[in-house]
Amino acid sequence: MFASAVASSMSQRQAGAYKQMYAVTRVDGATPHGLIDMLYDGLIGAMTEARGAMRNRNVPAKAIAIKRSLGIVNDGLINGLNLEAGGLLAEQLFGLYNYITVRLTHANLYNDEADIDALVDALSTADELFL
Repeated sequence: MFASAVASSMSQRQAGAYKQMYAVTRVDGATPHGLIDMLYDGLIGAMTEARGAMRNRNVPAKAIAIKRSLGIVNDGLINGLNLEAGGLLAEQLFGLYNYITVRLTHANLYNDEADIDALVDALSTADELFL
């Protein structure tokens, strides 16, 4: 029994290490467009997790997923904008990302799945436009 628990723990660590190495390899080899695509995919995934946590009334999981979503928006998408060189498109994306932050905050405060649904739909459409 102890051996199986140790093996399970080791295999989980090995899987985690592989997953981390895979992510680093993807990021290192990605184009700027590819990085944005990964951020959008991560954001959509985190918001979907938040919606599921709301449905299950799992407040800690919702908080983690919303925090991750906001981190992707603020640390990844907003910080990646160059407002000087990006012109009108960068300004519009900045507005969109701020709007996402407001909607996520509202969804978090009021357990509003409709906010999450609207954001996931909008971002899924935007992600398809970049392809």
